[in-house]
Amino acid sequence: MFSTLSTRRGFAGRFASFLAGTGLATMFGGPAPAAAQGQSGVQKLDYEGKQAGTGFITPLIIHNGVIYIAGQGAHSHDPEGKFAFDIETHTQKVMENVKKLVEAGGGAMDSILQLTVYLTKIEDYDGMNKVFKTYFPHGGPARTTVAVAALPGQSLVEINCTAAVVRK
Repeated sequence: MFSTLSTRRGFAGRFASFLAGTGLATMFGGPAPAAAQGQSGVQKLDYEGKQAGTGFITPLIIHNGVIYIAGQGAHSHDPEGKFAFDIETHTQKVMENVKKLVEAGGGAMDSILQLTVYLTKIEDYDGMNKVFKTYFPHGGPARTTVAVAALPGQSLVEINCTAAVVRK
């Protein structure tokens, strides 16, 4: 213990922990208490970027400058599903949902940091990539793609993502 107190870094670390533990950190420019940030700093929004209701799944969450988009299928915001049943059409529908949500959260397509893609058939990988390239002409984000047995609403693809807030 004495060795960590004898260095400035060790002392500063212990002092900061003490201030945070006693609630005095805010007096010295620390973060505001969660109650002052409203909803613990978490915003839950709908497809229009308005406060989400109490639904089971929230399509858009913003926290600490990061946008979290729930999994979007081709039928997520178009339950009627009157469109072609091919990977290109489904990917385009999903990417339009993602784009709308990211922009509603204050981001842009170029601010997407990571995507997870679920395909019902890995053979659709090339068709999905063909559509992807049109949404990311400056290079895409980090991405993981996996094949799954099935997706809700008979969607051929589902995508969730995280993005950075670039405008308020």
